[in-house]
Amino acid sequence: MQIAEVFIENEQDVCEFTEGMEELISNVINKVLEQENFTNECEVSVVITDDENICMLNAEHREKDSATDVLSFPMLEFDEEHNIISDDEYGVLLLGDIVISLERACAQATEYGHSIIREIGFLCAHSTLHLLGYDHEDSEESRLVMREKEEKALSALGLTR
Repeated sequence: MQIAEVFIENEQDVCEFTEGMEELISNVINKVLEQENFTNECEVSVVITDDENICMLNAEHREKDSATDVLSFPMLEFDEEHNIISDDEYGVLLLGDIVISLERACAQATEYGHSIIREIGFLCAHSTLHLLGYDHEDSEESRLVMREKEEKALSALGLTR
């Protein structure tokens, strides 16, 4: 089921980015939304970048001067039950933006001993949950809830560990 229209822009040339990866990103985002019973048609923007650019964004938005694997920029606010509490002021429901360092994802895939497809899938699932108001930094319980939801979406798409 297509809930989100996903717009993807590749702004890096460090690692190969394929059409299959684009399809994967859209499928993972939509699977997470489906599993979370998010039925509002929406848009998600995904930027594929490199370590240098994501480091600049991380410094600017999180005051952390280091590269990271993924950043999430939610456009909506949610309550504790993950219901939307902010109004759509743009005419279309903009869920938010995801920025992935493909360079970092490739390195992590090697480090963790799984495919780049699995790593990109994980980063998309993780970031989509952030767009829906989940935050693993709140508590260990929140971290475990997110991990369970990430793995459920990835397993449903055949991306098991």
